[in-house]
Amino acid sequence: MRKIVYWVHTSIDGHIAGPNGEFDWPVMGPELSRYSEDLIDGVDTFLYGRKVWDLMSSYWPNAESVSDHPHDLAFAPIWRSMPKVVVSRTLTDPGWDTTVIGADLLAEVTELKSRPGKDILLTGGALLAAGLAAHGLLDEYHVAVHPVVLGGGPRVFPVTERLNPTLLETRVCDGRIAVLRYHA
Repeated sequence: MRKIVYWVHTSIDGHIAGPNGEFDWPVMGPELSRYSEDLIDGVDTFLYGRKVWDLMSSYWPNAESVSDHPHDLAFAPIWRSMPKVVVSRTLTDPGWDTTVIGADLLAEVTELKSRPGKDILLTGGALLAAGLAAHGLLDEYHVAVHPVVLGGGPRVFPVTERLNPTLLETRVCDGRIAVLRYHA
């Protein structure tokens, strides 16, 4: 069975966005970009919640026209070509090789995991990750801890039950970002 790998950026005070939804603080240096690329090499599907989908689909289709950052230039064509799954009850025409699920989340995600292929990468989407974790559907967590205190905003793990993941690896990227890899 394929794994769902949760890849998320967080502040040191545990927020995935600032109090007003700001996401201008993660820094994708060369080492963190390489880590992200290595994750992507092991997947053949991107999984998103609706809020993250709206952010991703508003930026990555035309990223090269607004950014010359090496990470953006490398990732944009991968994003456009990778099959994507969005969990939503309202999205109807996502475009970009995207399937929408959400009528029966547990059954649909279980079926998605049972398909042949590489792993599935869930990027951001803390509420979706919490829901999947509560049902044992997340397999790994890759948490990039950035040296910033946001003072509020959505939590990286908005769970209601205790999780006890096993630490598999730690790494420092670009001399400033701690990446923690856990097995669920």
